[in-house]
Amino acid sequence: MVQYLKINPADNVVVAIQAITKGTVLNIDGKSIIALDDVPAGHKIAIKDLAAGEDVVKYGYPIGHAREPKPAGSWMNENNIKTNLAGLLDYKYEPQKAESFNPDTHYEAPKTFKGYRRKNGDVGIRNEVWVIPTVGCVNGIVQQLVTRLQAETQGKGVDAIVGFPHNYGCSQLGDDHENTKKILRDMVLHPNAGAVLVVGLGCENNQPDVFEQFCGDYDRERVRFMVSQKVKGDEVEYGMNILRELYNKAAQCEREDIPISELRVGLKCGGSDGFSGITANPLLGMFSDWLVSQGGTTVLTEVPEMFGAETILMNRCENKELFDQTVSLINNFKEYFLSHGEPVGENPSPGNKAGGISTLEDKALGCTQKCGKSPVCGVMEYGERLQTKGLNLLSAPGNDLVAATALASSGCHIVLFTTGRGTPFGTYVPTMKISTNTRLANNKPLWIDFNAGTIVEDEPMEQVCQRFINYVLKVVNGEPVNNEKKAYREIAIFKTGVTL
Repeated sequence: MVQYLKINPADNVVVAIQAITKGTVLNIDGKSIIALDDVPAGHKIAIKDLAAGEDVVKYGYPIGHAREPKPAGSWMNENNIKTNLAGLLDYKYEPQKAESFNPDTHYEAPKTFKGYRRKNGDVGIRNEVWVIPTVGCVNGIVQQLVTRLQAETQGKGVDAIVGFPHNYGCSQLGDDHENTKKILRDMVLHPNAGAVLVVGLGCENNQPDVFEQFCGDYDRERVRFMVSQKVKGDEVEYGMNILRELYNKAAQCEREDIPISELRVGLKCGGSDGFSGITANPLLGMFSDWLVSQGGTTVLTEVPEMFGAETILMNRCENKELFDQTVSLINNFKEYFLSHGEPVGENPSPGNKAGGISTLEDKALGCTQKCGKSPVCGVMEYGERLQTKGLNLLSAPGNDLVAATALASSGCHIVLFTTGRGTPFGTYVPTMKISTNTRLANNKPLWIDFNAGTIVEDEPMEQVCQRFINYVLKVVNGEPVNNEKKAYREIAIFKTGVTL
């Protein structure tokens, strides 16, 4: 296996593919460079003398600047690279035509998948029974209902029976209250559920009757509401009678052929390392381009992890209106940081740094590769539901569960989650983990669903992508991923204000 990788000809650093010991001689661009430090796998090595303040270039873009002079062969990390990010910026629309992509010359894949066509025409890839509380006060009731129905049915007839406890729905004001309503509404309407029971208390801020109206024109055969304070006697037994009816209806649903163009996929990364922008994220980018070329939809979020790579996305917007919306997406999140006295260019997490990511730009330039090279066709606010096919941008933070919940709530059927460090979690749609390196895949087979680490082990990228497309379609057709097998299913809602 090669020792290092130079990602872009313009780069002045290379990435160590395997750990490099001090004194190792590297032949880079026809020059011999001696490693001046022990450099862990995934980390960066300077391939030229860097002056203090000089940009450190990776992926062909600056990821920050050298804090002090560093000679060629130096290990470049968060201790000697400083972010270039600052406050709000003015942006100019300089549209760039997206690269053409002909999927028929790249990959072989069916034009349909097996999904569930709902009464309103929407499509799901799972047929589950969900119990959703309007407020945290009824979490115990929700859990009892789920446990009893699981015991009665032995889990047969539907893909899963799941409750989604949360701590929201009361003592919230303003945006927090609206965010809770939007995310819970999006869950109620999500087509991966064949049946939904919404359980309210009665005195919460998120009033059940008001929330029911907020859900709009929903299918009353598929979705039912119960207000616990209005039930005389045992509310659990009352809820079970409703759940049994809902379960019986959901159990009658069957999969049918659905065009690939109706598939909606969320793109997310977390616990990254130096291989994220080399293996797993570019793999998702190729998958995204393939799905978009088929008329399908992908969604990229984690706005703070676009900082430093945002102009790449802005210039791929189909028109000036989308460009302006993307500028607002970025600057609104920067203002959110600044309003709380937090720096815009905050470094990645300790796990990211340990994996070889030194600055937020370093993270962003790897992160945004998940959406490939397709044009940006839509921009959504937090809690908004998909309206436009193709590549969309969604406003949400980088936090794994908050962002994954937001992707599901936008209408995504599945979330593809790349990771170099590993994580077991899942949100309320299948949350597939794609490892950036083989070591992680081998160490955590009960977390990781697909290993992209073979890309730096000489397996051609297009071959890996063909395997990945085949696997994603198996999951879409019903094969469970690890978070589903383990019943790791949670939600988190973006909170910005006070709690009363």
